[in-house]
Amino acid sequence: MDPEKTRAPEALPEYVARNREHWDRMAQEYAASGERHWADLEPTWGIFGAPESEIRMLPRDLAGKDVIELGCGTAYVSAWMARRGARVTGIDNSEAQLATARRLQARHGLTFALHHGNAETVPYPDASFDFAISEYGACLWADPYRWVPEAARLLRPGGRLHFLTNSFLLMLCMPEQDGIPAGDRLLRPAFGIHRMEWPDDSGVEFHLSHGDWVRLLRGSGFEIEDLVDVRPPEGATTRYPFMTTEWARRWPCEEVWKARRRGS
Repeated sequence: MDPEKTRAPEALPEYVARNREHWDRMAQEYAASGERHWADLEPTWGIFGAPESEIRMLPRDLAGKDVIELGCGTAYVSAWMARRGARVTGIDNSEAQLATARRLQARHGLTFALHHGNAETVPYPDASFDFAISEYGACLWADPYRWVPEAARLLRPGGRLHFLTNSFLLMLCMPEQDGIPAGDRLLRPAFGIHRMEWPDDSGVEFHLSHGDWVRLLRGSGFEIEDLVDVRPPEGATTRYPFMTTEWARRWPCEEVWKARRRGS
């Protein structure tokens, strides 16, 4: 499959440029975790490493399918899909992250397409893919009102979209101060949640309420198949200071959306 050559390049939106700078700066800090995930034969997901057997982020019938990872980072999810026989494409906003991905491709002897670009405007024709996935990639760092319709454009009728991101509830309880974990109080209004920025200049995130996700997905041509509240097992740990196991065992800190592109 060749990228579409006729689409004119677009100027990056302000938040895309900011996130590109952020992730080029942060890429080295995520290289080691990328190496660990590339070496894993069984996928685990999110900040607590939820097992694939519980949340089923990957369809069982990936062999021979055209798939795309939207915001692939170091591309370990793409590697897991390639090992399952899929024809994989990864796109990411950070060239530094992709440099790690290419190094790990060479180390593990896996070859698949990697593109430096904005997942809101992917240089492939309509209906190019059977499956699209994002784990804290485009689903967190791109504007959902742009990347979800783009995912719908890229998918064939019946194609699936799965993504894992922070839960809506967590965003309402997250303190602005870096390093302070979420507590049991609502700290911001639920209505109007969309673009979020933090005092430490950690880039621009995007979050929606459940109602807004439902309306956006359905309005973009998807039927929602599942919404999974991710709950870590007792004793699970995470390196991220904004979350404790106790909190995540009581309330979902992550959620997985699964949708199917309408059509025969």
